[in-house]
Amino acid sequence: MDVPEAIDLGREAMMITLLISAPVLLSGMIVGLAVGLLQALTQIQEQTVAFVPKIVAMVLALSVTLPWVATRMLEFSAELFRQIPENL
Repeated sequence: MDVPEAIDLGREAMMITLLISAPVLLSGMIVGLAVGLLQALTQIQEQTVAFVPKIVAMVLALSVTLPWVATRMLEFSAELFRQIPENL
């Protein structure tokens, strides 16, 4: 494996990582923003009020997107294993 192939592999791994983490992170960010706005409007500054809804939303997002995430990870892993004989 030469340097450009290693760079392409690293870039692809980073893109897959961003792609499969996006649904969970976006749901946490959106719920966190909504809860933060609600806390600012009502002046309730309790930490668990902000923490629990974000965790619940992130678990729900992960449970909904888990088959898709697993498929993407398996496809990437299979492609890596397929390329091993070519790079020896």
